[in-house]
Amino acid sequence: MSKKETSRFSGKPLGIECHDCVSTNNQMKGKSPMGTITMGVDLAKQVFSVAELDGSGRVRQRRDLKREAFAAWLGQQPPGTIVAMEACSSAHHWARRCLEHGLVPRLMAAQFVKPFRKSQANKNDRNDAEAIATAARQGNMRFVAVKSVEQQARVSWDRVREGYKTEAVTSPAASGTVSRASSGCQLKKFSE
Repeated sequence: MSKKETSRFSGKPLGIECHDCVSTNNQMKGKSPMGTITMGVDLAKQVFSVAELDGSGRVRQRRDLKREAFAAWLGQQPPGTIVAMEACSSAHHWARRCLEHGLVPRLMAAQFVKPFRKSQANKNDRNDAEAIATAARQGNMRFVAVKSVEQQARVSWDRVREGYKTEAVTSPAASGTVSRASSGCQLKKFSE
């Protein structure tokens, strides 16, 4: 009769896992924390720069994609891939597209990405994409929530309204125009 070995931590025979270990192992199957792929995307008008970082933070691949090619490329990525971008109005659009494909969008303020650039003097799209991906991997990074189209429209109108208020208060020409208009003076329109 052979003596069964036991775990010195749980006291249970080896090969028998407790409920907690089984559930944890099943959740982690095929998902190594070091195997997570992070994509950093520097958005532009026409060409987007993408840097792909592996689990250890090394750049696996860099590519420049046009808008249509980028949309198709998103659909080819495995679900759960982290796609990081600097927060702007177009980033919210692309984040919604990422969610449609089962990807994990991460939006960050540009001020939080800046310290992760390797060279502050040599700023270009490819270096920015790598810095975005590196910043997204930080445990204490603050991310921006993805906004819906309606939320973006509401924020846009609020900014326009705030702009009119500050313009009326700070600009002497604008404040004079407002005071003349409010006092009943007619303003002459200039034809182009």
